[in-house]
Amino acid sequence: MLEYIDLAIIPVFLLILVRITAFFVTMPLFSYRTVPNIFKIGISFFLALIVFTTMNFENIVLDNYIILLIKEAIIGLLIGLVAYIVISAVQIAGGFIDFQMGFAIANVIDPQTGAQSPLLGQYFYIIALLFLLSVNGHYLIIDGIYNSFQFVAIDEYIPIEEGSIIKFVLFTFNKMFIIAFQIAIPIVGCLFLVDIALGMIARTVPQLNVFVVGLPIKIFVSFLVILLFLSLYIILIRTLFTTMFETIHSLMSLFGG
Repeated sequence: MLEYIDLAIIPVFLLILVRITAFFVTMPLFSYRTVPNIFKIGISFFLALIVFTTMNFENIVLDNYIILLIKEAIIGLLIGLVAYIVISAVQIAGGFIDFQMGFAIANVIDPQTGAQSPLLGQYFYIIALLFLLSVNGHYLIIDGIYNSFQFVAIDEYIPIEEGSIIKFVLFTFNKMFIIAFQIAIPIVGCLFLVDIALGMIARTVPQLNVFVVGLPIKIFVSFLVILLFLSLYIILIRTLFTTMFETIHSLMSLFGG
């Protein structure tokens, strides 16, 4: 049986497998602890097999194979990490809101990542993931790692211009914080008005303890504003995913030269 197998294709397949496996280590949804490792390895293997059988990898010269392996791992990790950084804007927005509501002291452990996250940040994050699944956004993320082989060939090194990575990182974080601010501003703005009203009440009615009354009022106003602006959050989450796909495409274009 082995005499019919071209052993020269194994190094090429391993390079493809390393990039895809590294991608599933950091990408949102598939990298969580609740996803079994056997599933991650299995989907990485079969996706690498699909890439290997559907793309043309002829006339490939593999010089410095170890360096190419490291390059493939870095590309896969960065593509998944960029997607995770952009979608983390939801948790950042939740942190802004929790701080104004008084929930900042009560963080919860995210069972998916094992890290602490704000209460409302976790709530918005679950909504974002459910929206991602409902519109088949995870297919687009997988399609991104599939198309990355057209931008960055496995036998080529990454041509990076001076300062391009710094500009890309600044642009990514800038977009992330803008979207986080847009998500948080309705609630934070309303809570700011509540603080002004409580300050005026404290000056006009000194007998009233605003510290006791203010906390439940701010919590009630926050939940009311969330209920009213929930449709707006869906639109912002859609913009967030659009930004995530555009950022992944920009990263692959940067690596492709």
